Amino acid sequence: MAMSDDLKAIEKQVQEGLRKALTPDELEAIRVSVLGRKGRLTQLMHMMGKVPPEERPAMGKMANQVRAQVTAAIEKRRVEISKTVMQERFNQESIDVTLPGRVRTLGSEHLISQVREEIEDIFCGLGYTVEDGPLVETTYYNFTALNAPEDHPSRSSKDTFYVVDNAPEGKTQHVLGESDVLLRTQTSGVQIHVMEKQKPPIYMICPGTVFRPDTADANHLPQFTQVEGLVVDKGITFGDLKGTLDYFLHEIFGKDRATRYRPHFFPFTEPSCEVDVSCGVCGGKGCRFCKYTGWLEILGCGMVDPNVFKYVGIDPEEYSGFAFGIGVERVAALRYNLPDLRMLMTGDERFLKQF
Repeated sequence: MAMSDDLKAIEKQVQEGLRKALTPDELEAIRVSVLGRKGRLTQLMHMMGKVPPEERPAMGKMANQVRAQVTAAIEKRRVEISKTVMQERFNQESIDVTLPGRVRTLGSEHLISQVREEIEDIFCGLGYTVEDGPLVETTYYNFTALNAPEDHPSRSSKDTFYVVDNAPEGKTQHVLGESDVLLRTQTSGVQIHVMEKQKPPIYMICPGTVFRPDTADANHLPQFTQVEGLVVDKGITFGDLKGTLDYFLHEIFGKDRATRYRPHFFPFTEPSCEVDVSCGVCGGKGCRFCKYTGWLEILGCGMVDPNVFKYVGIDPEEYSGFAFGIGVERVAALRYNLPDLRMLMTGDERFLKQF
């Protein structure tokens, strides 16, 4: 009867162990020690062959009963422990379901991207195409083919980021310069690329990033977005230029804004002018924002210089055209009365969320 005593002892030990078990790991340790491959009850049942034949039925029945009772007791305790653990977790991680949920803040396009796309939409509505070009240019496309003289100040290392500088040693002015590589200072070079590949008529804009070694301040940025426009066709006049820009500026700033054209000089246009819009803060009466002039400078433009057409093989006797350039950051600043261009670059969500 030694085996029956062992079975009763195992059952008793299991019951005592289950009362003390408080975690799933402790419960699993009891199960393995009794019912595992090397568990006490498993090993005892493997010894059933040594029991006298006349006692085997009774011992087998008793062993199966103990095994069933132990298994049921372990499973019952597992359920109790699971409920206890779950309740403790609920107590530790309890939340007030009546509180409002946390809504993820949705992002939006940056103000510069919004204004750039709006400018593109306006000109696409007029039948213009949107062209693109390289950020790294040669001085031929950035200056020479745009009729900039060899001694023009913009070719200086002080006004241009040169990547590969082929100027003679000790020289700051680029006398030849056509093989010099630079970060483009304007998107006008895209106009040259397009005119080389495409015959008139041409109606295009070329928005993109440009680079100039300016110290960042309220009115200047070393990297900004520029939109250049070009029209080449037969019979294009200054009236076409003025009508196009008046329409564009009214669409951007509002129908009530007046425009003003002032004579100016640009190497690649002749005649050239700068365009102003009436101040939106004071309505053109004069205030601190417009320096009491009533006007805000917005862009430069002019009729394409015949020399530019000669560089790209277009007959200036047959075709004429106009070009213009505008800074997207400046449009955003004047449209929303921003006192400092650097506000557009800070990444301050408190500012950007307004737009």
